[in-house]
Amino acid sequence: MTEVALIGAGGKMGYRLSKNLIGSRFNVRHVEVSEAGRARLENDLKIATVDMDRAIDGASIVILAVPDTAIGRVASSIIDKVGSGTIFVILDAAAPVAGHLPKRDDISYFVTHPCHPPIFNDETDPAARRDFFGGIAAKQHIVSALMQGSEAHYALGEEIAKVIWAPVMRSHRVTVEQIAILEPGLSETVCASLLTVMRQAMDECVSLGIPKEAARDFLLGHMNVLAAVIFEETPGVFSDACNKAIEFGIPALMRDDWKRVFEPQEILDSVHRIT
Repeated sequence: MTEVALIGAGGKMGYRLSKNLIGSRFNVRHVEVSEAGRARLENDLKIATVDMDRAIDGASIVILAVPDTAIGRVASSIIDKVGSGTIFVILDAAAPVAGHLPKRDDISYFVTHPCHPPIFNDETDPAARRDFFGGIAAKQHIVSALMQGSEAHYALGEEIAKVIWAPVMRSHRVTVEQIAILEPGLSETVCASLLTVMRQAMDECVSLGIPKEAARDFLLGHMNVLAAVIFEETPGVFSDACNKAIEFGIPALMRDDWKRVFEPQEILDSVHRIT
């Protein structure tokens, strides 16, 4: 069995990974610094934790399930203690792109991140339909990148990624820089911001006297059908009235230079703020 050290095993993300790794071919050594996290692992999953040195001794893979702000510090504290050929698995591109990973040429850095269950899906199981994050019951796609290392290490990294994010449909190979474009660029700077504006727009309708439930039902229903057409989930065209509203709506809502959020320096500034 492949030896894996899971750092942050009882945290918000680490707990999900710990649960999914149960029963896999990977022999996992769990590290958790918080008392609450250790108790959660022991009480819920019957998993005992070990100290850091024990976990990384002879481990082929080290998974850093810690906050972005801690990745550089944690990686630097153990980089000289792991063996040559060790694969570090990082769950977000922010710290790698920001330059927080310590330099060592004889180890591999593998970055992976979930796409989360898509809006348009074929889930029928109630648990899967309510699994919005993924990694529990709903199927999702993932993206992964090899920052440095061999192709064999990419294959091993992708294998463990499919376990920790299971159940997985498509596994996309991209670069680390492209993951950073996708997040924070596409998913947070653009999507989360615009969805927040949409929620604020709904609240504005409520302030104008429309019942909240009616406004919410109207917005979410239109989000569904409009997104289906825009993202080519179904064939269709918008009415002339809708197209005219879009023509005048985008300039009213968006700056002319909004796409600058995808410029390399903007992405770099964003990941530095995150980390």
